[in-house]
Amino acid sequence: MSATRPAPHKTAILAIILVSYVMIVLDTSIVLTGLPTIHRQLGFTDTGLAWVQSAYTLSFGGFLLLAARAGDILGRRRMLVAGLALFTLASLAIGLAQSPAWMTAARAVQGLGAAILAPSTLALLQTTFAEGAERTRAVSYYSAVAGIAASVGLVLGGVLAEWLSWRAGFFINLPIGVAMIWAARRHIVESERHAGRFDVAGALTSTLGMGALVFGFIRSARAGWDDPLTLASLAAALALLTVFVVIERRAAQPVMPLRLFASRERAAAYGARMLFLGAMIGFFFFTTQYLQVVLRYPPSLTGLAFLPMTLVNFAVAMLVPKLSRRFGNARLLAGGLTLCLFGLAWLSRVCAATAYLTGVALPMALIGAGQGLAMSPLTAAGISGVQARDAGAASGVVNVAHQLGNSLGLAVLVAAAAVGTRDLSGAALLTHRVTTALSCSTGMMALALLLVCASIVSRRAVAAASGAALSSAAPK
Repeated sequence: MSATRPAPHKTAILAIILVSYVMIVLDTSIVLTGLPTIHRQLGFTDTGLAWVQSAYTLSFGGFLLLAARAGDILGRRRMLVAGLALFTLASLAIGLAQSPAWMTAARAVQGLGAAILAPSTLALLQTTFAEGAERTRAVSYYSAVAGIAASVGLVLGGVLAEWLSWRAGFFINLPIGVAMIWAARRHIVESERHAGRFDVAGALTSTLGMGALVFGFIRSARAGWDDPLTLASLAAALALLTVFVVIERRAAQPVMPLRLFASRERAAAYGARMLFLGAMIGFFFFTTQYLQVVLRYPPSLTGLAFLPMTLVNFAVAMLVPKLSRRFGNARLLAGGLTLCLFGLAWLSRVCAATAYLTGVALPMALIGAGQGLAMSPLTAAGISGVQARDAGAASGVVNVAHQLGNSLGLAVLVAAAAVGTRDLSGAALLTHRVTTALSCSTGMMALALLLVCASIVSRRAVAAASGAALSSAAPK
């Protein structure tokens, strides 16, 4: 008798999806608290150190759409395994890095692995779990681990950098990656492959256009807006992305179907996600520096200082499935963004004499609660109503919005934080940069809230009212 493949197990599949996604998010933040040690050991220049993060972000954001479409055409399990393998091998190379060039190149390859892996995880989640309560619960877990892993990465990065080595944070991916590859091949059934060809022109213009856009904004933070290379990059990005839209309108099988933006709610969710992530990356990046330079916390204590956010985030995120049934995703999203808005506004008032408990920990708790409430509804809104054939593309757009929010948001905040610093130095300089950046983060969060209220909350309220009216008018 021939052996038969075991039936797919949704719990096992969800575990694979979550652990794989944790690897991506963890490595985005774990490097932050380890940067000073990497700077010293590998001999990075002050400006070159930025490429430890930028190389990863550029590669990640630039290849997302192509990788998402590849999942639809080649199979999502196949792309998940390929992404895990590449990400794991790149993690090994990063851990063995002996020079800035080696480190930067390996981070770029790791970003490519993440670009292949990330849309595959969300697409598999969407196609494995039925829309409704089952998917809401799965998406809430997916969103919860994203927020929690970002905070845990800061804690783990600081502890490892101080007590062991920054390299250990990347070596731990090796056994996890191998285990996930084995589990994926055992438990995940390959998705249906859609016949067709790759939209090569669309993939090329989108990858180069987004890469040029991210590069231009990142460079502007260091070289200024009048820098020739900055201006050339942004001009090239505008031209390439314009050509990309034209190509997508005409392509028979586009890498990013423009029909995904036909829904006003989905389009608003993508825009709000960019603003939300831009504000949150500013919170992580600048608060980390404030704790280490102004309050003089060591790396390990800096990571632990984020626990108020991490713990509250986890507790609130676990309640989202129950809360969504009672209040609806739109209200949860608006409520979460409001809490984040108040937390960022509070935290933006820090100074050298600020007490940790009242000036840092309490606003962090508000931000953690807000993120726990907002991430799941924001993710659900980005993939709501998408047909199975576009699942990979939709998840790619969600992740592109995520990465562009991180990249562009941080670049804008770093540039804004440099304004008015000519006569400042030392702790006063960094305090000014932190308060300016967090004030701008507050503004980003306010814009995200306005967008959600105008395009998601209000429309769902009108739809609910219309449904109630029709129900009451129906003959008994």
